[in-house]
Amino acid sequence: MRLPSWTATLTWKSACFIVVMCCSLAAVLGALVHVEVTRQTVATAREKALGRLLEVSRAYEAGEPLPRGAWLDPVGLPPELRALAVSGRRGTLVADHRGRPTMWAAGPADGRALATVVDYGQSARTISGLDNAIIGSSLLAIGGTLLVGAFAVTRVTRRLHLTAAVARRITQGDLDARVDDPRTRTPARHQDEVATVAAALDTMAGSLQSKLESERRFTADVAHELRTPLTGLQAASELLPESRPTELVRERVRTMRQLTEDLLEISRLDSGSEVVESDLHQLGRLVRRVVRASGTDTEVVVVRDAHVETDRRRLERVLGNLVANAHKHGRPPVVLTVDGPVVTVRDHGDGFPEYLAAHGPQRFRSGGKGHGLGLTIAVGQARVIGARLEFRAAEGGGGLAVLTLPGH
Repeated sequence: MRLPSWTATLTWKSACFIVVMCCSLAAVLGALVHVEVTRQTVATAREKALGRLLEVSRAYEAGEPLPRGAWLDPVGLPPELRALAVSGRRGTLVADHRGRPTMWAAGPADGRALATVVDYGQSARTISGLDNAIIGSSLLAIGGTLLVGAFAVTRVTRRLHLTAAVARRITQGDLDARVDDPRTRTPARHQDEVATVAAALDTMAGSLQSKLESERRFTADVAHELRTPLTGLQAASELLPESRPTELVRERVRTMRQLTEDLLEISRLDSGSEVVESDLHQLGRLVRRVVRASGTDTEVVVVRDAHVETDRRRLERVLGNLVANAHKHGRPPVVLTVDGPVVTVRDHGDGFPEYLAAHGPQRFRSGGKGHGLGLTIAVGQARVIGARLEFRAAEGGGGLAVLTLPGH
């Protein structure tokens, strides 16, 4: 039987630990107090009973009538105490007499048992009241300790949850996120373990942001510097006489120019400065326009049309890249399906590489021809418009790209 998820939380474990420790401590202390008080109460009652037995023995030896509460071989005398008195010794024993707790005292009297009783009801009520007081105070102490402990643990877990939330934001690409724990602002202030973790996370995020920003600037600068010579090179290639070498040169120039533009687009996506211009669009009409613009033999299937509020240019860029990738790296037929806010692009090739399905596209890593930038741009643009793009293996073989848009 699997325990609920909340039992794995630090708050629950701390509460259980506090309750167990408090119960154990209360049980030990309560037992010690009970034993000691009971011992003292019984000793006091025993002394009183033996003192009364001594008076009764003197009266018996003097031939005087036995006082009230004293008898020879009484019917209710406990057998073990009767045997002790007959053997010539004196003793005491707590037992019930006429339905009430009583301290019996018995001693020898000419081969018989001379016995007397002392009321033990008040002492028994005192011990019972003490036990109830111990239980009540223990419950109050456990409740108070649990409340104070829960408050203290909650403060710690709240800070841990905040640190975890910031870590998740950093994982999702928000490199400006920081824990900014107040205990880390003053170097002279002592820090606890949670503050140390928060400071380490902030330092890591700052270092990561600096490195990624430096990498992004380098990529943007390189791509920007390449645009001018590539533009000139493309213009110069148009002046060359028509021939097979000329076609090869023009093709390479176009490839380099497209690669440069892709790098610039990725750099803009990495910077997080893209502005979304949303409007309401009919999805079926939009995907048909994308297929016509691609100039490919792509089948469009509209299972259930939908209206979505999105940036049309960015969505067309995503779908165009997916269709182009399916024709370039897969095999026909390529089918683009619209089912509400979900758009799928399926080819019948060898499917996506394992690394791509598991971790998403990576720059300059492709399962075949290409640089892996087209799918990287598609994922980045999908993230900008709030969509989710996944890559799966299609049933029956082939690759399946699933784009889930926010429904309207």
